[in-house]
Amino acid sequence: MPTQEVYKLCQEQLNVSLAYAQNPKEAPTEIIRRLYGHCKPDSELDVSEGGRQPATKESLQRTVQCGKWGPELPSEFFLRVYEDALQCLSEDPMSSMVSPSLMGSHGSIPLTVIAPLADIIRHMSNLIVRAEKEVFLITCSWSPSLASRLISDALRELSVRAGKRGVRVVVKLMYDKAGAAQFMNSRQPVMPDVYSGKSIQLPKPEEIPNLDFEAINFHKPLLGTLHAKFMVVDRKIAVIESNNMEDNDNMEMMTHVEGPIVDSIYDTALITWGNAFNTSLPSVDKPATDGGLGITSGPKEPLNMDRGPAREQQQIVSEGEAAHLSEHMPGAPHYDPDLASEITRMQSVYSSRPNETLLQAANRQLNLPCHKQFPPAGPEICPGQEFTPYIPISTPYPVPIALVSRPPFGSLKNSNVFVPQNEAWLSCIRNARTSLFIQTPNLNAPPLHNAIITALRRGVEITYYVCLGYNDAGEIMPGQNGTNEMFASNLCAALSEQERARLHIGYYVAKDQNRPIHHNFKARSCHIKLLIADGHIGIQGSGNQDTQSWYHSQEINILIDSAEVCRKWREGIERNQNTARFGMAGEDGVWRDGEGREAEGSMGRPGKVMGWFKGAVGMVKKASEKGGFG
Repeated sequence: MPTQEVYKLCQEQLNVSLAYAQNPKEAPTEIIRRLYGHCKPDSELDVSEGGRQPATKESLQRTVQCGKWGPELPSEFFLRVYEDALQCLSEDPMSSMVSPSLMGSHGSIPLTVIAPLADIIRHMSNLIVRAEKEVFLITCSWSPSLASRLISDALRELSVRAGKRGVRVVVKLMYDKAGAAQFMNSRQPVMPDVYSGKSIQLPKPEEIPNLDFEAINFHKPLLGTLHAKFMVVDRKIAVIESNNMEDNDNMEMMTHVEGPIVDSIYDTALITWGNAFNTSLPSVDKPATDGGLGITSGPKEPLNMDRGPAREQQQIVSEGEAAHLSEHMPGAPHYDPDLASEITRMQSVYSSRPNETLLQAANRQLNLPCHKQFPPAGPEICPGQEFTPYIPISTPYPVPIALVSRPPFGSLKNSNVFVPQNEAWLSCIRNARTSLFIQTPNLNAPPLHNAIITALRRGVEITYYVCLGYNDAGEIMPGQNGTNEMFASNLCAALSEQERARLHIGYYVAKDQNRPIHHNFKARSCHIKLLIADGHIGIQGSGNQDTQSWYHSQEINILIDSAEVCRKWREGIERNQNTARFGMAGEDGVWRDGEGREAEGSMGRPGKVMGWFKGAVGMVKKASEKGGFG
């Protein structure tokens, strides 16, 4: 049951966003200290599995009152997960990186993207150029790339449009590039000569004269990475992403949300920014609950529940095939006026060209970020199974949505585990009755081993997809708990034959391939972070199922309660990859081909000393490829 203290925090009218509106000159870190400073976080608190008491009917009634759920109350399963996440606020009210009164909310999810990284950035760039007065973008890694050029072009275009309207647009941007200065202050303002220089390559101030642009480089030494990736536009629209701003071969996932939940994500943006703003935010007194910033020019695109029914994927495929639209690229932009037009253009790009099969079309797009072009090796794609990167979703009512995130923790100790993100994940596994699906680059966090085994013994069917060899050099180092293959093998070895039959482990296989390709080849990798329990509870965001995300990085994730949204998510996952068909592991948790051979590049199961040696060599090689450790 939420304690009286947590219950009171969730009922408070004043939160970080409202306090900032009252005094826009006050730094969010000072607001947090003033509102919640009486609570001292115990950064090393953990709770044994036996110490987690199951929710009761009485406690769930109180949990309902700790969120603003809209017209549809959450299911009992959702409330159990949310109650477990709320417990963390007793130790640290900021443990979910949102004011407690905004942690539980509701909204709509009109678009999900399951696609290569650049396709997500294409949508973000469209949102940026359509912004009226405000853009707040937060990401992790930033490097000059197709992705960053799309954003830079969008900022230039936004400035042009703002100038034509005679207005200024405020843009705030955060990223993580760890440096020595962050031992003094983890939030370092970035000067124009730095953000427009060689390593970042954002526009110079004179290129964006109608934008009030401000950037911060945030890292909490040593291991407190800013790993949350999200954007808020005009306090009307927010996107939660899995991707960084760089060129890579990753398949990624993004959710676009609207409605009151945007206020919660905006609150997270303020808290993450921390510093006083040089230019205050125009939306300071215009919450999403009241519609956000108003339209100053042009037609008004319907938002939230006014969007109407979503198109089905086959209708989108047909319209994309007929449209013959150009691809939106850096230096050759094709911005669209609304979300529906974006969806049609993106599908048109994935449509087959003259004398090209559907398989070849998918291969063309998946090869775009790769230095070496990989030929298609998978079977031909049949009509009705086309790659569909943009997935519109509609529901009759707004869906319950909560933020289950975590703060950064810089210590080398793997001890900061009692946070809403982790508690929500464990609660989903603990409370699932029928099925559990997870996709993540790595799955090796120590608490997952026993949690998965316990669920399997209850009779839950568990499927998880990981990426073969993803960051093996790092995962094999001390304190990281091993590679995906090592964790899977240890897990399988602990199961009975009957339990093993309920566990389905897959290694990511791209839509155009017939086998997993090791991450070392930088050709077909997957960076999606998603959990679906019992077909209607979903958690999507930036958090990986690895040691770094569980114990150290700042993350952002949404917890949703909707069978329709989860159905579309799972359909999109399966439609846009071949993992279920070609990537499933053997009885020992390792993938092998039809002749019993492990995948090329697989590290296997080295001993501890050999593993550390291989890991160290791999990390040095990776650092040299990227030009250094910093």
